[in-house]
Amino acid sequence: MSNRSVGIDSHCVSNKMGTIQLRTAIPGPKSLELGQRRQQAVPRGVSPATPIYIAKAEDAWIEDVDGNRFIDFAGGIGCLNVGHRRQPVLSALRAQLDRFLHACVQVTPYEGYVRLAERMNEVTPGSFPKKTFLLNTGAEAIENAVKIARAYTRRSGIIAFEDAFHGRTMMALALTSKTHPYKAGFAPFPADVYRIPYAYCYRCSYSLTYPQCGVFCARHLEDTFKRVVAAEDVAAVIAEPVLGEGGFVVPPTEFFPILIDICKRHGVLFIADEVQSGFGRTGKLFASEHYGIEPDILVTAKSMGGGLPLASVTGRADVMDAPVPGGLGGTFAGNPLSCAAALAVLDLFATEPLLAHAEELGRYFQTRTRQWQTQWPIIGDVRGLGGMQAIEIVKPGSREPAADLVKQVVQYCYEHGVIILSSGSYSNVIRLLVPLVVTESQMDEGLEVLESALRKAHEGAGRDHAVSEHGIPAARLGNVQQV
Repeated sequence: MSNRSVGIDSHCVSNKMGTIQLRTAIPGPKSLELGQRRQQAVPRGVSPATPIYIAKAEDAWIEDVDGNRFIDFAGGIGCLNVGHRRQPVLSALRAQLDRFLHACVQVTPYEGYVRLAERMNEVTPGSFPKKTFLLNTGAEAIENAVKIARAYTRRSGIIAFEDAFHGRTMMALALTSKTHPYKAGFAPFPADVYRIPYAYCYRCSYSLTYPQCGVFCARHLEDTFKRVVAAEDVAAVIAEPVLGEGGFVVPPTEFFPILIDICKRHGVLFIADEVQSGFGRTGKLFASEHYGIEPDILVTAKSMGGGLPLASVTGRADVMDAPVPGGLGGTFAGNPLSCAAALAVLDLFATEPLLAHAEELGRYFQTRTRQWQTQWPIIGDVRGLGGMQAIEIVKPGSREPAADLVKQVVQYCYEHGVIILSSGSYSNVIRLLVPLVVTESQMDEGLEVLESALRKAHEGAGRDHAVSEHGIPAARLGNVQQV
């Protein structure tokens, strides 16, 4: 890794103390006070991952209200791939502020929306004519992708995957797999959604082993059309090229080509949910490029706006034109400030080696963590693409998920200056979403904290845990397979 932050205007602290600077106990007194105020004012369902209240941020670090400085391995849950407060993004926002803030594109359109749609049509995978529709959030984009697919095919069925996460609105929740905390208590959900296993090789639903399995999970779609829902009733299959909340699972390279070939034979559209994997996170602008696939519809959000809310649905022009005029829209969808920010973000990817740096981050992370895996049996799997990396934590001597250990690791990390997140259907995965402008010294500093956290978790876990029964399918406790 380079010891600089990708040749950019970095404002990171660079002194002998390093980036992490802890001046109080964590959380500090001001964060504790804000936590008490939040408890009185905000519903408990809005549950923060840390008790730290941010005051400012630059590039790959944040500072809390107590003056403590942290390395940010979470990136606003993947919204800050280009870094906090990048100057080109801020400059674009300031320029737009001098023109206008809001007009509603369905009333008085503006060039920024059109220019961004043109850019998205250019940069997304697919050699066919495309069109792009802008929205506010990933969940809103998913809802509209389903609407468009149904309008085009005149079919209603949608096939989603186990371990998928597609958002928190009602259709998005119907597509989402994990029950707690996302779905519990919110039923009923929209109908005509069907679920099949993802290519989660570490926990294969069929107790098979890759590559001897022949990627059976992808071929199983044909069986689904015979035994669950008729292909002629299915509008689309929707999938994340790399699972996000499901644990950063990377399928075999053959998985999506096989799946999409089956979809094409039956006139079923393929929707790629790139909300978390898009905008450079995996070392490609879009993770679909790793598999050589061209989705009929591609949804993205999060890092698209450089920290502002923005999402998009890009797809084949004929598919995107299926809804009637007025059938798509939103009052703030594609607002002028977010469009200006997104255009600046695309310029950054065009002019800076952010994608190469994401690949470098991934190699560096895997080199370190695979060394840890040989020492500590609580590390069951290490996986990822580019800067989208994960460690799956299990109980020693088994493949039983160890969510309790992950909680300990996350807490240790933020108490020692690193913000990091968990994920996974069993809440036992530690994920890396560090801004791609992180420096080598910051990465080392952050990984040293993570290493200490894992060592402590390993020492406290014991060495003779037996696999207990928690309702996890036996197949999901199968052999570790690296993809």
